[in-house]
Amino acid sequence: MTAVAAAGASRRLSTWLWRHGQWLTLLLLLPPLLWLGVVYLGSLLALLAHSFFRLDEFSGQIVYEWGLTAYVELLTQRANLDIILRTVLMATSVTLACAVIAFPIAYMAARYAGPRTKALFYLAVMMPLWSSYLVKVYAWKLILAKEGIVMWLANGLHLSWLIDGLLSVPIIGGPSLSFSYIGTFLVFVYIWIPYMILPIQAALERVPINYIEASADLGAEPRQTFWTVIFPLALPGIIAGSIFTFSLTLGDYIVPTIVGNSRLMIGQAVYTLQGTAGNVPLAAAFTVVPMVIMGIYLYVAKRMGAFDVL
Repeated sequence: MTAVAAAGASRRLSTWLWRHGQWLTLLLLLPPLLWLGVVYLGSLLALLAHSFFRLDEFSGQIVYEWGLTAYVELLTQRANLDIILRTVLMATSVTLACAVIAFPIAYMAARYAGPRTKALFYLAVMMPLWSSYLVKVYAWKLILAKEGIVMWLANGLHLSWLIDGLLSVPIIGGPSLSFSYIGTFLVFVYIWIPYMILPIQAALERVPINYIEASADLGAEPRQTFWTVIFPLALPGIIAGSIFTFSLTLGDYIVPTIVGNSRLMIGQAVYTLQGTAGNVPLAAAFTVVPMVIMGIYLYVAKRMGAFDVL
């Protein structure tokens, strides 16, 4: 009788859920929503709360009193402002370089590649993402080292003077490519460029070919067709890709730590402050900076239709 009653209750519950689909949907979404709300958003709120506390200079302990001391220190000290500016400039330059390199690749794949070639294109773009992030970064450190293949090739082509000239430039230079902002920039571009190619390719796939043909029939030159037809329609894809490249560069600390110099970026500053220095409030204030920047960036991207190609 117990088994029959349990089966009847289960059947009634199943029938009720089938008739009230919204409750079934809520039950299915409840576990991931709880995980998102408690673990992810909860940790972000805890981090945000710590940014309003301060560090006692004498004892080195966190004083749990609400205030803006960490933000005042963040925005008034020149070293902290340099870290923010340095990171934003690196993220911007990486994003622009990825867009310039990715656009012709995506255009060739969208317009001229056949089905088999397009499959090989997707494979070639996605394959670097299958290997370990750390393995790729350390491989690039060896490639860019003084004894690496880049310097070996430059010496063979008698172009070592060009690399030495670049490394002698203040700020972006260094003792070698593997200890300079030039090397950091190259590694960032290599790692994030697949995230730029795919959204641009998806946006270019949606550009009707008859728009391009109509532009040519009306007497437009290829350059005019590109700037007045193709580029405006592909711009949401570029912005969508820039969301990935800009945000990932903004918060990364592994690449500048392994391939970079002693000047910190935001990710390294957060790692150092909450670890070695033990200044959790200032580290939390630093983490708010990329969140604010990306919040503004995502708002602008949404207004420009970037989410339509994601």
